[in-house]
Amino acid sequence: MLGNHGRGITRKVFTAPAKGLARLGVTANQVTVVGTVITVAVAAGTLGTGHWVAGPIALAFVLFADSLDGTLARITGEASPFGAFLDSTLDRIGDGSVFSALVYWIAVSQAPSAMRTWLLIAGFIAIVGTGTVPYARARAESVGAEAKVGIAERTDRLVIGLLGAFLVGLGLPMWVMGIALTWIAFATMFTVGQRIMAAKRELSNL
Repeated sequence: MLGNHGRGITRKVFTAPAKGLARLGVTANQVTVVGTVITVAVAAGTLGTGHWVAGPIALAFVLFADSLDGTLARITGEASPFGAFLDSTLDRIGDGSVFSALVYWIAVSQAPSAMRTWLLIAGFIAIVGTGTVPYARARAESVGAEAKVGIAERTDRLVIGLLGAFLVGLGLPMWVMGIALTWIAFATMFTVGQRIMAAKRELSNL
């Protein structure tokens, strides 16, 4: 989950637990699947029910532990193209569950108003953008480009979204969540544009 910001940290933190799982015969792909199931369950059970203090705290731990599967794969020598594919694909499900749970609670808990409309529009754009950013990179790579550029890494999106929910859960006004979702919506769509242009430049030079 930490992207380029903290992979060294996660290796140090998860090396010992990963060695323990390896001794038990647990595989990296099993950890990936279980982690995704837990993420979806926690997001739906907390964010989707309005528990915006406990939810972000629990998800912070769950999503941080998302790097455990990569550490386990390296220790056991199980790192493979399929494992990378599975991890990336299920990450999209985990991310989608977080933002969908936030938007769901906004839709069912807020009375019709300009604020609710703003939150829902920003939230839906954020959901679409969150899925499109990694797709743009993957599709570019499939045709011979990299397109790794962008201002909205996965970590940034999740931290901003969960922080916004946490602050509202503590009692700050709902417009704080509106700012968080608006930033995510803008940043993801801007990143998609950056990756399209990067792919165009790279492929034009081939």
